[in-house]
Amino acid sequence: MTDVDFWFDPSCPWAWMTSRWVDEVSPHRDLDVTWHIMSLYVLNEDKDVSESYRAMLPRTLRYARLVTAVGELAGQRAVKPLYDALGTRIHPGHRKDVEAIVAESLAEVGLPADYARFADSDEFDARLRASHADGIGRVGQDVGTPVIAVNGTAFFGPVISPTPRGETALTLWDGIVAASSYDGFFELKRSRTRDPIFD
Repeated sequence: MTDVDFWFDPSCPWAWMTSRWVDEVSPHRDLDVTWHIMSLYVLNEDKDVSESYRAMLPRTLRYARLVTAVGELAGQRAVKPLYDALGTRIHPGHRKDVEAIVAESLAEVGLPADYARFADSDEFDARLRASHADGIGRVGQDVGTPVIAVNGTAFFGPVISPTPRGETALTLWDGIVAASSYDGFFELKRSRTRDPIFD
């Protein structure tokens, strides 16, 4: 088994695309994936971002708070199913009705309906921030979500669209892991030319 840690913000479409790729690869490369929360709200709270981007950050915080609370109360095993339920509605579903998304997602994964209150609670914010700091601390403050660590070696991304499937997914995984295994490798980038393309 290969140990993989994946930090995500449920609201990030790029993290969603990458998570679908990891799901595609996982059974073929024997990945043991642990899913961790990070937060676009926390990442950008002290940054100069556009007003429109800042306006959507409170919504992202609500989802991140919910996932954090569920991880604490129901355990790690509940994190990925909840992420899948939320993300399906947020990303390919293109929905923004937070209360309904939360209620439906909790019901889908068999969690108590009253967990919805944690989307608006700061009860687990210290845990959320600790998880975020753990992920971002491995790659630096000038990146975002997702962050992936493979056997302890962490990197931001990859930022991909659409999600690769089959042999293409495996080839990309093997190449990314090979590149990240070299301690002196830091960055490979080109400008994005498309938005996320959801399945």
